[in-house]
Parts: sequence; structure tokens; C-alpha cells
Amino acid sequence: MGAATFRFYAELNDFLPPGLRRREIPYRFHGSPAVKDAIEALGIPHVEVDLILVNGRSVGFDYRLQPGNRIAVYPVFESLDITPLVRLQDRPLRNPKFIADVHLGKLVRLLRLLGLDTAQFEGKEDSALVEAALNAKRIILTRDRDLLKRGAVTHGYWVRSTDPIEQAREVVRRFDLSSQARPFTRCLACNGPLIRAEKEEVFDRIPPKTARWQDEYFICRDCGKLYWRGTHYPRLRNTIRRILS
Repeated sequence: MGAATFRFYAELNDFLPPGLRRREIPYRFHGSPAVKDAIEALGIPHVEVDLILVNGRSVGFDYRLQPGNRIAVYPVFESLDITPLVRLQDRPLRNPKFIADVHLGKLVRLLRLLGLDTAQFEGKEDSALVEAALNAKRIILTRDRDLLKRGAVTHGYWVRSTDPIEQAREVVRRFDLSSQARPFTRCLACNGPLIRAEKEEVFDRIPPKTARWQDEYFICRDCGKLYWRGTHYPRLRNTIRRILS
């Protein structure tokens, strides 16, 4: 039996039991397994890893463990170019689009509120979610670690928090999205883009009391839902500030 030592950095520690975080972890193995298999056996999805150093040298996921290896594992770098090293993930999606699993409905609405292209997957099969993400080049958002360990997954993020506001803040920080936020430009119901609508064109859909004081309206290009800045608007603005602060 061989033995190696792993050390995980930054947010990768979120996947580890408290007693193993931010410290060296002994790892015993038979034969010469791939370093990717060892990392996932320790609980870290491969899509969260961007750089592996073995005895100070950058290696790929297919590197075979050797007795005595000292392995440092780093998270995905969205805003730091590490091209001279062996970058393990595809280039960051600089115009990111997301697809969230069925359990993250509140997060989906908040990301749409920010103007971020976010689809909601309504099915139950993980394989179908992965296929949908690959076909549309979307980043998977999920609370299911095992989903992100699937070999076909290329871009994904394990959402740590259970609070929707903090979840949205996580995604914004993780993918460096503050400058890309365009609040009130997407439909909260279907994710379609909002376009300006002339009041006269939608007058028959406006509540009479609203029509007396509101002149600016927007309509979803995809589903036709009508929007205006009603009494809830200040509350939504405050939510946006909380997320982006």
C-alpha cells in the first residue's frame, strides 16, 4: 500500500469534514490510481479544481499517484490567468449562463432579478440536467456534490449556503459577476429578456389604479408577462444592493 499527502486550499475546504480542513491529509492507496480519483474520493468534485501540484510540479487529472507524493490542490481561478501551468478546467465562461437544479428556485429568481441568464431545470434525472447544461453551455448550480462528480460535467458550482440571498452572493463572488449584473432586464418567471412596451399597447392589461400614475412598462419577449415599477420596486432594489454589496 502506498501513501501520499494532500493539502486543499481556499474554498475547496468546504467539501471536507471540519477535522480535515486547512491541514495535510494522509491518503493511502493500492496500485497507482489517478489523482482525479483520489481527489473525488476525498469529497472534492473535479469541476471545482483548477490546479494540482505534485511535489511542486503542475500535473493533470490523469497523473498516477506515487508513494511519497505531496499534492497541493487549488480551486478554479475565474479571474487569474494560469495558462503557463496545467489548467484543468475549460477557459472561464466570460458571459456565463447558468442552469440550476429543481431545489434552487429562489436562487434562480434572484439571479434573474440581477439580469443573469439562469434556467431552471425541472426534471429529476441528473443525466438529463448534465446534458441540458452541455447543450446550452450553461454552468450547473446545485447543492448535490455527487452531481458535480460526473465525468461529463465541465462547468459547475456547489452552492454552499441554504439562504437564497447568500446563495446569490456566493454565485456573484465566485464568478466575478458584479460588473455584469443588469437588474430588471430578465423575466423572473421564464428568464426571457424584458423589452420596453408602450403604455397604449398594453393599456388593457394594466390595473386602473396603476395606469393613473405609472407610464413606464416592460414586457417579456418570450412569455409576454407585463412588468412595471410598482410598490414592490424599492424592496427589490434593496435586495439587489444586499446581493451586490
